[in-house]
Amino acid sequence: MAAAVAVVAAVTAPVAAQAADAAPTTSAGVAKLHDDFNGDGYADLAVAAPTATVGGKKGAGYVAVVYGTKNGLDTTKRQVFSQSTAGVPGSPETDDAFGSALTTADLDRDGYADLVVGVGSEDTADGGAESGLVEVLWGGAKGLSGGAVLATGKSYDGLGRQGRLTVGDINGDGAEDLVTVENQFNLRVLKGPFARDGSTAQGEQIVTDEFDSRVLDLATGDVNGDGVTDVAATENDGDEFDARRVVYWLGTERGLTPYTTVQGADGYRLKGGENLDIGDVDRDGYDDIVVGRAVDGYDSDLDTPAAKGGRVTWIPGGPDGPDGVKAKHLNQDSPGVPGSAEAGDGFGTDVRVADVNGDGFPDVATGLPGENLGTVADAGAVVVLPGTERGLTGTGAQVVTQDTPNVPGTPEKNDAFGRAVHLADANRDGLADLAAGAPGENGNAGSVWYFRSAPATVVSPNATTTFGNTLLGTTATEARLGTGFAD
Repeated sequence: MAAAVAVVAAVTAPVAAQAADAAPTTSAGVAKLHDDFNGDGYADLAVAAPTATVGGKKGAGYVAVVYGTKNGLDTTKRQVFSQSTAGVPGSPETDDAFGSALTTADLDRDGYADLVVGVGSEDTADGGAESGLVEVLWGGAKGLSGGAVLATGKSYDGLGRQGRLTVGDINGDGAEDLVTVENQFNLRVLKGPFARDGSTAQGEQIVTDEFDSRVLDLATGDVNGDGVTDVAATENDGDEFDARRVVYWLGTERGLTPYTTVQGADGYRLKGGENLDIGDVDRDGYDDIVVGRAVDGYDSDLDTPAAKGGRVTWIPGGPDGPDGVKAKHLNQDSPGVPGSAEAGDGFGTDVRVADVNGDGFPDVATGLPGENLGTVADAGAVVVLPGTERGLTGTGAQVVTQDTPNVPGTPEKNDAFGRAVHLADANRDGLADLAAGAPGENGNAGSVWYFRSAPATVVSPNATTTFGNTLLGTTATEARLGTGFAD
């Protein structure tokens, strides 16, 4: 086994090469990008390897950042961060899981997006064992640098674990707020803006849940069209994982309201999933909730539409909030969706919403890490479902695998291609580009693929980039690079 390699602070290419592509930091276009760390007007990509070895510490974790340019993501413009990086709070320790959750926003309102990192198993002085930590890496003209602690959890809280971290202006004051999860089911909202030391003068809001719920994933958007950001979540009842549901909290000038459960057409709560994203798929002015329900095989599958092999559910927003009665469910047996529904495919493992083909309607990308390719088990795939004025559809859907023409690599058992997906316009051509993570690639070293989209195809000839630990100079053993991307 190769000796453990400490993650270096950064490759300097992003700094030196930025000038040719730079745009004014204060322009309106740049200000709207929540993932432009160096202010050049192009979306950047942050990807996690939370189980990676850093400085000899297994599971300490790192995060890699690749910067967008006029030609898409440029792997010569990259940085790698861990708790061994200068300016990043903490130090690498066994199983800290730096990068367990990632999200982006301009927390200090300086015109540059910042990267918020969860360290879900960090032991802290205030919270004790595995209380968890959330910290920020600050954006700037030369890319990300420096950092600060934003919040620590309570004992065994796991603050900042996967799915329990998002941002949004939930009180409409123009500053981004940080939304985390306390005790697995209460929302903890840190109100922005944030100072460079990570503090905020605006205080916190704790939104309690009277039930013993478990938040599985969080997302933000305006689901009732009132101009204030709302929060949605997928949850389950305590240890009863089969009781998955979708809930939301409306944002107001006073903060978040108590949660509301999305009801289905049968009058009961709509069956949820493990993850979700928010976006206006049908372009009616109200953000919609898209839920991925990848785990099948439970008793509730018997009365759940399209449950076999996993499903994606589109829940339209409206003036009264999300309308579960009009929800639409898709799986691989739905018309137009490539493949066929098989148990364990994991359709809906991750969902992301953005306009891939440039028709003005946001599309949905979802992973299928359990998809078999011929006799190769769990090689994995990604499917892109088109958005339309009638919502999400399977008609015109596209599938991407390592067997797809112009995609580098060879499908192998347990690659889990599509375990995480990401959509963002890295070259500013108006089309969201797809990134896919395969944490099982090369014996769990992990790898990432980036596809520059065109109007008619997700995978364009000569427009695909792939990278892994060799390029990053990091330890490959059990790193599982591509486990998650920043929202």
